[in-house]
Amino acid sequence: MRLSSSLNFLRKSINVSKLNYLPFQVSIKSVFRPFSTRNLSFENKLIVHRYDDKPLMSAYRVMDKSGNIIDSSQDPQLGKEKMIEVYKKMVTLNVMDTTLEDAQRQGRISFYMTSFGEEAIHMGSAAALTLDDMLFMQYREVGVLLWRGFTLENVIDQCCSNEADPCKGRQMPVHYGSKKLNLQTISSPLATQIPQAVGAAYSYKLEGKRACVICYFGEGAASEGDFHAGLNFAATLSTPIIFFCRNNHYAISTSAEEQYRGDGIASRGAGYGIDTIRVDGNDFFAVYNATLQARKIAIEEQRPVLIEAMSYRIGHHSTSDDSTRYRSVSEIEGNKKENNSINRLLKYLEAKDWWKEEMDKDLIKSIQQQVRNQLKESVLKKKPSISEMFTDVYDVPTPNIIEQRQQLEEHLKIYGQHYNLDEFRN
Repeated sequence: MRLSSSLNFLRKSINVSKLNYLPFQVSIKSVFRPFSTRNLSFENKLIVHRYDDKPLMSAYRVMDKSGNIIDSSQDPQLGKEKMIEVYKKMVTLNVMDTTLEDAQRQGRISFYMTSFGEEAIHMGSAAALTLDDMLFMQYREVGVLLWRGFTLENVIDQCCSNEADPCKGRQMPVHYGSKKLNLQTISSPLATQIPQAVGAAYSYKLEGKRACVICYFGEGAASEGDFHAGLNFAATLSTPIIFFCRNNHYAISTSAEEQYRGDGIASRGAGYGIDTIRVDGNDFFAVYNATLQARKIAIEEQRPVLIEAMSYRIGHHSTSDDSTRYRSVSEIEGNKKENNSINRLLKYLEAKDWWKEEMDKDLIKSIQQQVRNQLKESVLKKKPSISEMFTDVYDVPTPNIIEQRQQLEEHLKIYGQHYNLDEFRN
């Protein structure tokens, strides 16, 4: 009775006209509406709905494995110049990953994660977005940043944790951030970015901004509680967000078959009342079209969309992993040959007579040299000043922070000769 009385009081006291500042229609009645059956039908026989009875959701594809457009009506007709740019970015990502993975093996950087096999996901989604669209990423989407203008120098400086790194060396390698490119800084814990992205999308909605938020994650992260909380919040608040799941078949060493029994991640969208698309993640055109459509829905209809891009992780999970311990080399090589997104796009370009084999060799050689030169330069840059260890935590340093800084200064005065202080600025 007390709850009922409170609700009645709120109904009478709220002035709906005062809510007109919101850029979308608000219905106060919906807040107090009792459980709705929403055209629910009833059955006088007990039925157990089995997953096995349901057909699997199909994946949208535009270009086959040989680079042929299956249905010309689905070709976005991006033109020669744009498609060559896409291809060069995909090759750049691949060559950069190869070089930096080798650099980690040599001890020149501490850690790295490659995106082998997922290049079409990066470029296809990035090309369909605008700079106004905010990025929340996991750690295997650096190609999206390359498309937006993140340079080799930006990438390698961050991986080297030098003084040019905007994060001042506090983040692990591949945990990028860029205010200029509208990227929220990446964090290691899985799925924490999902509810954060929903909050950002809700702020876009309140501001009436003609843009959306896109949140990337792997299918392994979809097992986290934050995934479910995030999707439910997005659906009930009707936020302009694209949830982009890279289903690359492995969550570190756990295969998709061991992660879930349902129809992948896409099947979960309907359960939360979210529009859903499943797409061939190795098909640039399919990813581009799907993201473009999802963005249109998110902005024009102010509602979330879930995209599941089906792909395969060719590389190890990270430089701390040896994937041959839990999957066969033949499985890796088979997928590398059959589902190679770069080769598929190359065949498309060659069929159009927009690219030739000798151009490919020159491109790869040029990018290799650029990455190596930048690596040499970034490795030699000084580390951030040691004093940066105590900045950017509080606006005004607290007494304990000041005390810790003084203790470190006194320690270095006595024992400084035991540290490579010349590597640090100041």
